[in-house]
Amino acid sequence: MNNKSHVTNLVLCHNLTTSTSYYLSCPFRSEQMKKPRLSIGRIANMSVGFMGIQFGFALQNANVSRIFETLGANVDEIPILWIAAPVTGLLVQPIIGYMSDRTWNKLGRRRPYFLVGAILSTLALFVMPNSPSLWIAAITLWLLDASINISMEPFRAFVGDNLPDEQRTTGFAAQVFFIGIGAVVASLLPYILNNYFGMSNTAAEGIIPDSVKWSFYLGAIVFIGAVLWTVIFSKEYPPEELEAYEASEEKSTDFSPQDWNVKEYFQNGQKHIKQGVVISAIGAVLALWFLGADLDKQLHILSFGTISYGVLMILSGLMQKKGTVDNGFVTIMNDLQCMPETMKQLAVVQFFSWFALFSMWIYTTSAVTSSIYGTSDTTSQAYNDGADWVSVCFGVYNGLAILFAFLLPIMAAKTSRKMTHIICLISGSIGLVSIFLINDPNMLILSMIGIGLAWTSILSMPYAMLTGALPASKMGYYMGVFNFFIVIPQIVAAAILGFFIARLFNGEPIYAMLIGGISFLIAALATFRVVDSTDPANA
Repeated sequence: MNNKSHVTNLVLCHNLTTSTSYYLSCPFRSEQMKKPRLSIGRIANMSVGFMGIQFGFALQNANVSRIFETLGANVDEIPILWIAAPVTGLLVQPIIGYMSDRTWNKLGRRRPYFLVGAILSTLALFVMPNSPSLWIAAITLWLLDASINISMEPFRAFVGDNLPDEQRTTGFAAQVFFIGIGAVVASLLPYILNNYFGMSNTAAEGIIPDSVKWSFYLGAIVFIGAVLWTVIFSKEYPPEELEAYEASEEKSTDFSPQDWNVKEYFQNGQKHIKQGVVISAIGAVLALWFLGADLDKQLHILSFGTISYGVLMILSGLMQKKGTVDNGFVTIMNDLQCMPETMKQLAVVQFFSWFALFSMWIYTTSAVTSSIYGTSDTTSQAYNDGADWVSVCFGVYNGLAILFAFLLPIMAAKTSRKMTHIICLISGSIGLVSIFLINDPNMLILSMIGIGLAWTSILSMPYAMLTGALPASKMGYYMGVFNFFIVIPQIVAAAILGFFIARLFNGEPIYAMLIGGISFLIAALATFRVVDSTDPANA
């Protein structure tokens, strides 16, 4: 082929990307349609919004237990109040992911969801510290977490949409960098406002201190501002161009799409019904056992969740048997059964990683104030000083994530993404266990080093490993499903941690740190099983 013909074909490949069938037969598709590398500036603009999202999450993680206790919650009630966060994630994230895969308007594919979630989150952040009662604070947490999830879920897919595989580790590391900045400032705000601006960190019984209130107000402003930056200064590929890129990337995944005919849909429906009946029966047995054993009510969350999933399986099966297959619900249930193998392996890792994190977020304030500061009296100066110091510690581990965000791509290039994640999870295990062992609050800073390294990797490495294994056309949906394995362990933690702490550990929350450290170690061991076939280090 002469040079003129070569150029002509390249032009045709570029101009006819609206036709996937033509694109697949184009002799120069691998060179012409590969996603271009983006500059660091453009990657940064894509990630600024995550700083605002993490501002909201950090304020929630560091202060909501404090707010609950101030409004009258007992230590063993806190996990069940936190159930809002994972339950809303379980419901919202796959739905938003599914919808964002199929959205295109003037703002783009993912950016509309960034903006809507930011507006709702901003409103919830203003409401939370003004909650007049415990039940209103719990409801506000549901609203806040749902709104944050609307913004957050499409951000992961945003990286997969816009970056070639060799830049995805950098893209997720950039997200971690901005997450770290947002989390550091947000975590430190109550301490800063108290110690440098004279706002009180104590208040009358049942009243949220001014330093906490103004932290939420400032966080709301940063949240909406940061997301607007990404919405305004980032671009997305138009549908035609993205479709051509997706057709190319689909071939490099370990995903084998199901191409069922009517008979196979009928058979799959029967299979779903049988599985749903078995799952529902297991849930019913658990419910009866929990009732008979007179266990804590929050344990019923496990049985209710199991029964609910079984019922969804049965409904999906019935719809398929009747020939109703062209709707979102059936598609979601079928795709859930056909996850890529790498995603299944990473699901185990995520489960134990986030169980450890949730144990830390729920109980660190109670553990530090009771075990190190020696009080559980929320009106005392010692309690509030301890709670402020926990915010500082959370700021430290998030601050370290800013530095580690530059380190992880180097570690991954020298070893592999999988080995980097293993090392980081083991460091997190050591960090959490050390909290259980020390008595000097200043030593908690050392514990945060290991936790910060684990946190950095959890926010980046699993997603870098996952995106190369996902079908590009379902990136948003599968990112939402992947978050099941973030929220399910949180539901489990909320259901069982209160029982364990109250019944097995005499109500001493410091033991939650030990449980979390063991969970991190299990996650590290599970990572050895992950097959990361698209890791550039393996090339």
